[in-house]
Amino acid sequence: MSCEIRVYENDVEKALRALKRQLLREGVLKEITKRRFYEKPSDRKRRKREESRKKISKAHRFKRYT
Repeated sequence: MSCEIRVYENDVEKALRALKRQLLREGVLKEITKRRFYEKPSDRKRRKREESRKKISKAHRFKRYT
């Protein structure tokens, strides 16, 4: 993870929004919330299954039919 956000004209709020957007894009925020508490292996498997099902259904929704 290598992200550098520059602050121009003392506009800290804009830089903070850019940083949050960058962290969200890289998946860091999701990783932090995931690691906040211990997750049982069975719950992890269930969550992974759920995420893959959502990902597949989303891919089918946006698939272009030619």
